[in-house]
Amino acid sequence: MIVPHSRLLLWIALLVAPCATLAGLTPSVLWPLILLLALFGSLVAFDALAAHHGLAGIAVQLPEVVRLSKDRPSHIDLCIRNERQRACRLRLGLSLPSSIESPHDEMLAQLPDGAEFSRLRWECTPRQRGECLLEACYLEALSPLKFWAWRMAASVRTEIRVYPNLLQDRKNLAALFLNRKGVGIHAQRQVGQGRDFEKLREYIPGDSFDEIHWKATAKRGHPVTKVFQIERTQEVYVLVDASRLSARVTRSGFRVKSPEFKVPGSEFRAQRSNSELETQNSEPILERFVTSALIFGLVAQRQGDAFGVLSFSDRIHNFVRAKTGKAHYSACRDALFGLQPRLVTPDYGELFSFIRLRLRRRALLLFLTDLDDPVLAESFSQNLKIISRQHLILVQTLRPAGVEPLFMGEGARTVDTIYERLGGHLQWTKLRELERALKRLGAHFSLVEQEALSAQMVTQYMSVKQRQLI
Repeated sequence: MIVPHSRLLLWIALLVAPCATLAGLTPSVLWPLILLLALFGSLVAFDALAAHHGLAGIAVQLPEVVRLSKDRPSHIDLCIRNERQRACRLRLGLSLPSSIESPHDEMLAQLPDGAEFSRLRWECTPRQRGECLLEACYLEALSPLKFWAWRMAASVRTEIRVYPNLLQDRKNLAALFLNRKGVGIHAQRQVGQGRDFEKLREYIPGDSFDEIHWKATAKRGHPVTKVFQIERTQEVYVLVDASRLSARVTRSGFRVKSPEFKVPGSEFRAQRSNSELETQNSEPILERFVTSALIFGLVAQRQGDAFGVLSFSDRIHNFVRAKTGKAHYSACRDALFGLQPRLVTPDYGELFSFIRLRLRRRALLLFLTDLDDPVLAESFSQNLKIISRQHLILVQTLRPAGVEPLFMGEGARTVDTIYERLGGHLQWTKLRELERALKRLGAHFSLVEQEALSAQMVTQYMSVKQRQLI
């Protein structure tokens, strides 16, 4: 597409208007002025015909996949190919989605003479986790006389993946990621008998009766003792709730009670009223769930355990079976980074039936879900019986704002504050009852603050490892 440049408009203003005025005042110079304008028009027409050669042999190449981290400044690499290898000045533009901020809307590039390839960096900062597609890069080059600008949309296909920002959580758990010898958390001797059978040996005085292999003893005619080894690799799974409760917004202990969400496909957007402007920088609970799950995966990998993930709402969305290695952790990250909350009620019955059928080996299951809804809490407790005897279960729920014992915090000064405290106390009592009910089923329930979720998960996991509960 060809468009007039500002230089052409300037020349028209400087040449055509004075010539028309002069021809009206002095008719004798009419034909020379017409000849001058005709010559100018010929130059403009010739320049327009030559304008499309400005982008001849110019192509833009972008990587197929660009990986970014949420709220961290980064860049997108552009490779410009100049087949003719001549000096050229280009104007570039990228059709970035609204969730990715950039300090500039366009970029000017000077291609050097004699170079076929040139590289540029487009600075950007993603503000929303997820996946988007970049399909076009816009180019503009000036004509030889710079009266016209030739524009072209170069077709590209780049997948931009925005992963959660794990930097702050990793700083809080820095001791787990230190590789220096003798510093941080490192391997220690584990005390205990273990669960995996290793071999048989001759009886030694002092061996317990429950360690004797009675069939081998009867066959050989003398006592034989069983030897067990401590398990080195266990399976741990993080189960992330992506239902309607995970779409609620939290910020520094403040929760929006009744947000309205618009869900086109798998995306969502919170529509806030004027009274909720203070939460404009808030994020859904699911953001904290996904970040904590990935941090937990790093810790499990460092401890040598097999790590897997499962996301669910009214159905199972993603399931990655527990394995080890960096490639497997990348697969778990890819399964979670695009997860968005859905306005549906979680189906715990289908979830636990899926776990019962797929996970045969005993594993540590860490649920990230909200159970402050009494109906959902009852459904969770009833269906938990399907797997409670086979697996070790930990349940993490973020503490809603104001849910605490009645006489905690500052004194109430208004009647409204008293009623709010009473409501929070009643909800806290129900959660305590839920904790006791889950404990009877063999599950451990924790009500944690949003900022302490990752640390709480790691603390409980290390306690389970130390006590050899799986």
